[in-house]
Amino acid sequence: MLKRCPWAENSPLEKEYHDNEWGIPVHDDNKLFEFLILELMQAGLSWSTILKKRPALQKAFTNWDYHKIAKYDADKFSKLVNNKDIIRNKLKINAAINNAQQYIIIQKEFGSFNEYIWHFTAGQTIVNIWHTLEEVPASTPLSEQISKDLKKRDFKFIGPTIIYSFLQAVGIVDDHLSSCYKKSASK
Repeated sequence: MLKRCPWAENSPLEKEYHDNEWGIPVHDDNKLFEFLILELMQAGLSWSTILKKRPALQKAFTNWDYHKIAKYDADKFSKLVNNKDIIRNKLKINAAINNAQQYIIIQKEFGSFNEYIWHFTAGQTIVNIWHTLEEVPASTPLSEQISKDLKKRDFKFIGPTIIYSFLQAVGIVDDHLSSCYKKSASK
């Protein structure tokens, strides 16, 4: 039996996410955007709630097409707020639309969001060695730096904790516990 990070043992969805996505380096701008919005939506909620709602969120947000999301109007906003299958928080929905607009601006400046986000670590994954979940921080100086930079670029709902979760999700930070089979696979 595979030994995973303890948080991944709560449900089949979390196991699958842990085993096939979490901490694997992502360089695709569409996938990076998806994770940025999923982390934004997760604020104050459990990750398992987001995983359950992920298919509905993907459908509601036009398959994470940030070019389309950036153009959402009041009618589309109203449809999202009234969609019982997704997170209907008005601030989060507004932030997703706003962040899509800012995302495109970063792409124009850096060539891609991938280039922008990975430049903070010179394209390298930061591999931390943690033995217990209690050791894993909620934020770090790196997530604070990126959060500040994104805020200067008018992104919303991207505090240091949300950004740290994003960095973990997209493999910029490897926080699999030392006992996890995914950590041993990356050694």
